[in-house]
Amino acid sequence: MAYITQYKYYENDGNVREDANWGSYQYVSLYDVVNNFLLMYSGNHSLVNNEERYKIMFHAKRAVQELNYDAFKEIKVLELNVTDQYRFVLPSDYVNWVRVSVYKNGYLHPLTENIQVNYASAYLQDNTGRILFDIDGNALSPEFSDIDYDRIRGSQRTMYLNDGHPFNGYEGYCCGGAWYFDAPFGEGWFSLNTETANANPTFAIDKTMGVINFSSSIGDNRVILEYVSDGMENGDDSKVHVNKMFEDYVYAYIEYAILNSKLGVQEYVVRRALKKKGALLRNAKIRISNIHPGRLLMNMRGKDKWIK
Repeated sequence: MAYITQYKYYENDGNVREDANWGSYQYVSLYDVVNNFLLMYSGNHSLVNNEERYKIMFHAKRAVQELNYDAFKEIKVLELNVTDQYRFVLPSDYVNWVRVSVYKNGYLHPLTENIQVNYASAYLQDNTGRILFDIDGNALSPEFSDIDYDRIRGSQRTMYLNDGHPFNGYEGYCCGGAWYFDAPFGEGWFSLNTETANANPTFAIDKTMGVINFSSSIGDNRVILEYVSDGMENGDDSKVHVNKMFEDYVYAYIEYAILNSKLGVQEYVVRRALKKKGALLRNAKIRISNIHPGRLLMNMRGKDKWIK
């Protein structure tokens, strides 16, 4: 970004949101990346020449998206209450989740993803099982399926060791990594997989509907979602930026993408551009890994713990 005065950095020239420029020196804007590429990496004496600005902008955005997925490590955090249907609507810029937690008694309690199906769509049917349609020929659907109703009412059984588990409150025995419970006479022994033994609420993400479904034990607690975005800032290009440690990589990405899609470019030139892009990405990841001696010392101290 352009250099700004200290007053503008700390106070935003007295405008609302005085924190608008805090930490901004770490980044370079998308517009600056495109302008710099056109000035320094494009022209008659460069491999890339006579390329339209919109193409360079497209490839720059693709580079930013790829970096946001697995390199930037810039995780967004959102706190919300779940709805009466025990749902949490995914953020508008959501791409993938990192961790889902419930905030209770001043602590964050990480939740376990429910590998069971706890939501479903359904169709209205008559007493013969035939699907009912409206006058336009579309299948009629109820507000909630039976599975959703059971989840909301808290009557849905689960393999997880919480209020919904059939043996909640029973005395159990752990043998060979599995929990066993005494059942009433004639029902035999039942085993619980310790992989799913979790007393906290569980969740399952419905990507199609854009919601997170929770078990009814979530109650009215606040939910914290840590997630990854694609960095496109809901389509506002003026807010898209790149960490300066990855700036050279973005230039190399644009150069490779253009050369790789062009006709008549020698194969060795494309391979050289690909190799350059990969090397710059590895260097940037090492730089941003932020390995401090203090953090290494903390990990080494952790080895001194007594395990009982």
